[in-house]
Amino acid sequence: MHYKELLQSKVPKKILYGIGIAVIALVIFQAGVFVGYHKAAFSYRWGDNYYRTFGEPQKRFGREFPRGGFSDAHGATGKIIKIDLPTFVVQGQDNIEKIVVIKNDTAIRRSRNAAQQTDLKIDDFVVVIGSPNDQGQIEAKLIRLMPPPPEFKKQNGETQ
Repeated sequence: MHYKELLQSKVPKKILYGIGIAVIALVIFQAGVFVGYHKAAFSYRWGDNYYRTFGEPQKRFGREFPRGGFSDAHGATGKIIKIDLPTFVVQGQDNIEKIVVIKNDTAIRRSRNAAQQTDLKIDDFVVVIGSPNDQGQIEAKLIRLMPPPPEFKKQNGETQ
């Protein structure tokens, strides 16, 4: 039997198709492993920064609970207490401090008007919307400078 006859028969073609399908399946499996690894690594690093993100736990009935329940990791509302651009720290009503990172595409507004990073001042009241990163910080998409609400002034001992 010559090589031409062997290559024209159905058996080698089926074997080559089977090998091709197996290679494609292995590539898809490896892509899944790659994505799963990166998701697990993100969760692991986020877990290392859990208490910095949500505050120290409190003991209730012999069990530990986050202070005041879970806070929102996708935003912050409160007073600016420290500025070190491109980051700043916001202290919320629950006294949990959150680190906010200003990115190149972050929109900064004072009420409805556009503002700049340099317009941020200590004791300004801000509302931040963004995404948590793996260091427990909030990467801001929108920062809005606003007057503080009355309940925030009362809780922080400020007069109206």
